[in-house]
Amino acid sequence: MGHPAETLRHEKAVLRRWRVGDVEALDRAFVEARHHLLPWMPWAEHEGRQETVDFLHRAEKQWDAGEAWEYAITTDGSLVGGCGLMPRIGPGGLDIGYWLHPRWTGRGLATMAVTALVRQGFALPGIDRVEIRHDEANHASEAIPRRLGFTEIARGPLPDGPATSGEVGVEVVWRLHRPAPQDHREGVPVTGGG
Repeated sequence: MGHPAETLRHEKAVLRRWRVGDVEALDRAFVEARHHLLPWMPWAEHEGRQETVDFLHRAEKQWDAGEAWEYAITTDGSLVGGCGLMPRIGPGGLDIGYWLHPRWTGRGLATMAVTALVRQGFALPGIDRVEIRHDEANHASEAIPRRLGFTEIARGPLPDGPATSGEVGVEVVWRLHRPAPQDHREGVPVTGGG
């Protein structure tokens, strides 16, 4: 499948591969964003700096092994969140995940970051679809695939129920297929379809 670029850009969002040297900035962001993320992200049960170090080491190993590609989301030089492409939905597909520091929400940065990930995903050989999954109660996460033309393909209960306090335990799955060459227009990252 190949590896994606280590730096991606779309409008004001600059995505760059996480490095172990990001430990201070990421640890501070985790601590500051924890209350905002806990209702939706099980990993937000952040216990301290060692978990940040472990995440960054794991992200580097997974990147090199082609198991996942995790990025810092930055804008104007500030670390504002994280996102990634994960090849965990079967051949030809990539799953997209994302989070933002609460101080940076409402500015379109998550949508910009996901647009960059979608374009990069479809630039990789063999990728014909990308997906986003979220809990039904997470309306902020739902707005992004809807805005970018993804199609909802599934909605159903998670086998283990809710994983966090904000979740209702119903997973929503959105999918976007690689656009046909005639469908690709400037400003339109992809086409929908189930």
